[in-house]
Amino acid sequence: MTKRHPETRLRARQLRTDMTPPERALWSVLRAGQLGIKFQRQVVLTPYIADFATRSERLVIEIDGDTHADSAATDIARTRSLEARGYRVLRFSNAEVMTNLEGVTRAILIALGREGAHLNPRPLQGERVASEAKPGEGG
Repeated sequence: MTKRHPETRLRARQLRTDMTPPERALWSVLRAGQLGIKFQRQVVLTPYIADFATRSERLVIEIDGDTHADSAATDIARTRSLEARGYRVLRFSNAEVMTNLEGVTRAILIALGREGAHLNPRPLQGERVASEAKPGEGG
């Protein structure tokens, strides 16, 4: 743990615990190297905390909620700062993630140069895949 910004690390830890529904949905696709790349969530890139990042590919993924509507200038400055450090930044809205997770995933794969990769997302916690459904249950 860095001694210079312990509050940022503590905040990142709290954000990992309190993920929003769009963050949980996207994490269900990014976690455990499912796209062939290791992603981390709530990554400290001081002074920022990126929603998701892969250090090996230098890619940051941000999910912008309603609070970002009034912070376009701040988001632009943040993106420029991360780009200056060698990161590419992809931004998606909460609505995009929740209504078009497959499209968001495809955009990420394209950015990673893996557009032909197979997508096999895990179900969200509490969801069942069709093969787990009991006979007579909807799946």
